[in-house]
Amino acid sequence: MLPNDVVRYLQQLRPAPDPDIAEMERYAREHRVPIMDPVSMEVLLFVLKTARPRRILEIGTAIGYSAIRMAKALPEARIVTIERDRERYERARFYIGKTNTGRQIEAVFGDALAVGADVAAVAPFDALFIDAAKGQYERFFTLYEPLLAEGGLIISDNVLFKGLVAAEAPGGNKRLWNIAKKIRRYNEWLMARNDYDTVIIPVGDGLAISKKRGERE
Repeated sequence: MLPNDVVRYLQQLRPAPDPDIAEMERYAREHRVPIMDPVSMEVLLFVLKTARPRRILEIGTAIGYSAIRMAKALPEARIVTIERDRERYERARFYIGKTNTGRQIEAVFGDALAVGADVAAVAPFDALFIDAAKGQYERFFTLYEPLLAEGGLIISDNVLFKGLVAAEAPGGNKRLWNIAKKIRRYNEWLMARNDYDTVIIPVGDGLAISKKRGERE
C-alpha cells in the first residue's frame, strides 16, 4: 500500500468532486459506511473507462457510491448492484434518485449468494466488481464468473486488507486476522488460476484486476 504522505498528495491532486459525490463521502465518514477511498476509485474508473464495459455487476452496493461514480464515468453502461443491508440499500436508492442515475443503475436487495438466478437474467456482464463480505470473495467469484463475457474483467477491492495479508502473526485482533487469512487464500487462489490474468495493485486497501482469457489465449 502507498505511504500516507503519498496518498495525501494524490488526494490533493484529485479534482473537486461534484456536490452529490461530496455529500455521499461526508455521509460515509459520518456514519462509518465503508466506501472506496478516492485514490482507488480513480484507478477503478480509469480501468473501466479504458475497457468500456457495457454491463457491470457490482457485489456490495453500500450507499451506492461506487455504482454512481461508475455510472457518471460511463454514461452508456448499465450497472446491476447487489446489497443485503436494508438501510444501506434504501440510502443507495435515495442517492441513485438524487443523482439521476436510475436509468443506468438497477439496485437489487438481497444476499449476493442467493440472488444469482435473478441477476443471470440480464447477463452477460463485461465487468464484475467485488466489494462485499471479505471472507466470501472466492464464493462470489465462483458464483458470478460464469456470467462474465469473454475477455471480461473481475475487480476485487480490499485484497491487501490493511496490510494484514502480509503479516506473520495475528497481532491484537483475531477477527481481523481471520479475515486477512481468508483474503490471503483468495489472492493465492486468484493468482494461480490459468484462465485469468491477474495483477494486484497496492493502492488504497489493494485492488486486484483479473482479465478473463479468451479461448485462443
